Amino acid sequence: MTTLSYKNQTVKIDQGELVSYFVEGHEYIHQKGSPGWRSADTEMFPIIGPTADADFRVKTEKGEAIQDQHGLLREMNYELVSFTDTKAVFKKKYVAGTTIKNSKYPAKSTEEILAWPYDFIFKKSFHLSEDGLVVSFSISGEQNMPFMLGYHPAFNLVTESPTIITNDKEITLADVLAVGNRAYQVKNCTEIVLKDKNSLKITSEGFGSFMLWTEVNNMICIEPITFYPYEVKQENLADGFNYLTKSEELFKLTISVD
Repeated sequence: MTTLSYKNQTVKIDQGELVSYFVEGHEYIHQKGSPGWRSADTEMFPIIGPTADADFRVKTEKGEAIQDQHGLLREMNYELVSFTDTKAVFKKKYVAGTTIKNSKYPAKSTEEILAWPYDFIFKKSFHLSEDGLVVSFSISGEQNMPFMLGYHPAFNLVTESPTIITNDKEITLADVLAVGNRAYQVKNCTEIVLKDKNSLKITSEGFGSFMLWTEVNNMICIEPITFYPYEVKQENLADGFNYLTKSEELFKLTISVD
């Protein structure tokens, strides 16, 4: 377990997964074992969304890639690169064509192994400061590699009627529950405020939109995304790709008590 602290803020990270953001006696991160989801956060890369209806194949310029829901990055282990009292950096490195065991097989998937036809290095960092908790992502790899990126943190809820405030609307928990597995789309948005017992402000850079997901009333996932996957049929998922045109692409999420 990696622990960061700054003044009244404490963060705990378990092998690259954000499992606690504790501020002035309040836990803001969904706890494993509680109803709703088996994880606390994860990344969706190099694709976002389900692929079952496309026979788990995603089209790239280097051929079809075998990908299960939300991509293969979540099946890989992080390496701790550096660590101080207020900052920790983790890394995953992938070599093109390497086979990765699919944890969804055989119970939830017909594909035993996953693979991607491009090299990449994915870095995730956590930094505590006066601004709150900054979670940053760095993607480097082959020039013109296609990719999508989504960050999938789950936040703890303690009141009966939390709301999500965006730049143009107020979204209730009932609104999100009604959408189900597809996730509620919040298009062209870079800032969200989660109003629960306390207010949490979530600001993104580089993503462009959010989606919201939950199936219970004690947690909600507020997910910055580069692409909302349900805008296209699964066989056309490649329509949502970004392309790696620089030596390093950077994305950031800032979480702070409002």
